[in-house]
Amino acid sequence: MRVLTGIQASGALHIGNYFGSIKQMVELQNKNELFMFIADYHALTSLKDPKELKENTIDIAISYLSLGIDPKKCTMWVQSDVKEVLELYWILSAFTPMGLLERAHSYKDKVARGINANHALFSYPVLMAADILLYDINSVPVGKDQIQHVEITRDIAIKFNNLHGDIFTLPQFKVPENLASIPGIDGSKMSKSYKNTIDIFMSEKALKKQVGKIVTDSVSIEEPKEYKDCNVFALCKLFMNKDELEELKLRYLKGGEGHGHFKMSLKEKIWDYFEKPREKRAYYLENRDEVLDILDSGAKKARIIAKEKMIKIRDTVGIYR
Repeated sequence: MRVLTGIQASGALHIGNYFGSIKQMVELQNKNELFMFIADYHALTSLKDPKELKENTIDIAISYLSLGIDPKKCTMWVQSDVKEVLELYWILSAFTPMGLLERAHSYKDKVARGINANHALFSYPVLMAADILLYDINSVPVGKDQIQHVEITRDIAIKFNNLHGDIFTLPQFKVPENLASIPGIDGSKMSKSYKNTIDIFMSEKALKKQVGKIVTDSVSIEEPKEYKDCNVFALCKLFMNKDELEELKLRYLKGGEGHGHFKMSLKEKIWDYFEKPREKRAYYLENRDEVLDILDSGAKKARIIAKEKMIKIRDTVGIYR
């Protein structure tokens, strides 16, 4: 099975990225043909600083490798290194009804949160469709908020196939069980766009400060605390085993501790969990040429598939040569 995932080069990786996608990719790379790309074109919808975008692109590659992605088991590249995706994006645009994009929840949500509306943001699902359809992908692991984008991809592909035959493989979305959305420090979905993340590779001091910002109820230390809808407890579920969670529940219900104590427990769990990835990251930061070689090798493999697919698509739609 051919599996694809991509991540925007719009900022540092956070724990939502890891548990919502990267952790599953590490597991999937052992049993599937895994494709992973760093979406620098997509990042242009929110990031306008060219220096920052370039640095983020390499930094995310380093983070992927540090978190367990093995370039011997998967194909990893930077989106902009395979230009065919932009040509397919334009061709697919001619098969995309405006109403389909106008119904996109992600676009409306981002605009409602104050993100500037522009064509790139509006047509984001079409470029995502090109990312997927160019490589005949079977499965796309996504968070709950991205399900609609995969459905849009299928709608576009079906419309194209109905006119030209079975050119595109219809992808299926896959949402990790019980992990459809990772809450941010404000309780809403963790996202760089919403500035509510807990980054993976920050200093211990910065991590303590960020965890300390998690929104909680205002309850006196003596009173019992509600854990079911607590943002801290929701994040602890990612890092604690069953026995540890049961113990934490008792601490909530007993009273005598404030949310600050629970935040400290969460901070320690996060710091310990990513200890080995921090060590690997230190190595790759000192060996960036090795990272660039990995990305170049991945792009070469991706371009071979993309060029072959585009020859067929160009002929199908009538591009003369």
